[in-house]
Amino acid sequence: MRTFLLLLLCVLPTVTTVLAQKKYTQAAENYFNSIRQEEALLTAFCQQMPKGGDLHHHYSGSVYTETYIEYVIERDFWLNTNTMDVHTENPMNDKTWVQFSALRKDGSLGFYKQKMLEKWSVKDYHPADSDLPQDKHFFTAFSYFRIANVLFNESNWETYKSRLQELKYRAKTENVSYIETAFTYIPCPPFTADLKSYNDSLRLNKNNKLVMSRLLDTLYQNFLRRGVKTCAEQHSKQLEKLHQEAQIDDNKFMMRYQNYAIRIIEPVDVFGQIVTAMWSAEASPLIVGVNFVAPEDNELSMQDYELHMLLFNYCKQKFPTVKTSLHAGELALGMVKPEDLTWHINEAVNTAGAVRIGHGADIAHEKNSYALLDKMKKEKIAVEINLSSNEFVLQLKNDKHPLALYRERGVPIVICTDDAGVLRTNLTEQFILLAKRYPKVTYKDMKQYIYNSILFSFIEENEKKQQLLQLLDSQFEEFEKQFAGK
Repeated sequence: MRTFLLLLLCVLPTVTTVLAQKKYTQAAENYFNSIRQEEALLTAFCQQMPKGGDLHHHYSGSVYTETYIEYVIERDFWLNTNTMDVHTENPMNDKTWVQFSALRKDGSLGFYKQKMLEKWSVKDYHPADSDLPQDKHFFTAFSYFRIANVLFNESNWETYKSRLQELKYRAKTENVSYIETAFTYIPCPPFTADLKSYNDSLRLNKNNKLVMSRLLDTLYQNFLRRGVKTCAEQHSKQLEKLHQEAQIDDNKFMMRYQNYAIRIIEPVDVFGQIVTAMWSAEASPLIVGVNFVAPEDNELSMQDYELHMLLFNYCKQKFPTVKTSLHAGELALGMVKPEDLTWHINEAVNTAGAVRIGHGADIAHEKNSYALLDKMKKEKIAVEINLSSNEFVLQLKNDKHPLALYRERGVPIVICTDDAGVLRTNLTEQFILLAKRYPKVTYKDMKQYIYNSILFSFIEENEKKQQLLQLLDSQFEEFEKQFAGK
C-alpha cells in the first residue's frame, strides 16, 4: 500500500495533503488559524513544524557572514577601514589598511566586525545610509566575502567540511531534512581567449538554427579536446569524497548539489560552464542538476538572455537526463524596460527546458502569462518562491508578489530561502511571512508546499526520495499530535 501511495504522490503531487492526512491534522490547522497573526506564537509553531527541503539555496550566500569574518580574522588578513574590503596583505601600503591583530590589540575589532556585517550582508541596511540601492547592495555583498569563499579544492578541504556541517546543523535545528544547494561553478576550461571570435558569431547567428548548431558543435568538440569531461568528472569525485568525509547524510537529513553557470560573462565562457556543469552532473548522483546564476538585470545578462536559453537547449539535447532549475524572471517593474519583463520565464520554460523556475517574480508581466502558468501546472514545473529575497532585492511583497497568481493557477509551489546568510533569514521565517501575509494560504496549503519540496526535488535515487517522504510523514504525525485538544 505504501508503495502505491508513493507512486501516486509522484504522479499527482497536488493530492499530497489528502494522502498525508492524519487524525491530528485538523487540530494543528485549528491552532494555526488561531495564532497566525501573533508572531511569537507563529514563530514557535513554524520553528517546530517539519519543513522538508530547501530547493533554492546558494551555498556561498547561505553560509552566515560571521563565518566568513572569522575566517579572515583567524588568518590575520588586512582590512580597509574605510571600505570594509579585505586582502591578504596591504595592497596600497597605506594606513587605511590594518591587520586584524592590530584591531584586536587596540580594542576596535568589535566595531569593525559590525561594519563588515553591514557591508557583507543586509544586516541593518537602510537606503538613507547607503550609496547603493537594495538590489546592488545585496549582490555586492558577495564580492566582499569572496576572499573567504575559497576555491573548491583539497587544500581547502577542512573549510568546506566545516561550512557544509554548519549548513546541516542549522537546517536540522529548524526541522529541515533536505537541502539542494547551488554549490559551485567548475573552473574549466580555464582559458578561452583564443575562442573570443565565437562570441560575436554566436550573437549574430542566434536566430539561425543551422549556423548556431554548427557553431555549438564546433565549440563543444573544442571543449572536449581541452579536457572538460575529465575536469568535470574529477570535480564530481572530489565532491563525493567531501560529502562522505563530512558525513552530511544521515537518517534525518540529506544534501544534494547543483552545479551552475554564471550569466554575466561572455557567451563562449557561459557555454563552457554549462557543458562542464552538465558533464559533472551526469557523472554523480550527488550532483542532481544545473542552475544559472548572477543578476538577471545585468547588461550582459539582458543582452544575451535569449542566446543563453539556446545554449541550455543545446546542452539539454546532449545531456537529456540532467535536470535544470533556472533563475528566471528575477525582475520587477522599474529595474528594466517594461517589455523586458514579458518573456524571460517563457524562454526558460519553452526554449531552455527548465523543470523548475527560480523566483519567477515577473510572471504577471509575461506575455500570455495564463497560458504559461497553465503549461507549468500541466507539466509540473514548480516555482521556487523566495519571500525575503524578493522583498529585499526586488521590493516585492504582500499582494505585489506573484505567489497568489501561481497559487490561483495551480502551479506547484515550493518555499525556499535563496541566500539565508546574506539575507539574515532562514526557512522558518519564510513560512512565518507566508502565514502572515497571505491569509488565503491554509495550513494544508503550507503542508502541500513542504511535501512539494521533496516531490519536486531532483534527487536521483528513488529510495532516498521515499525515505524523505516517510520521514516527513512521521515528523508531521509527531508535530500535529501536540495540538490535540487545544
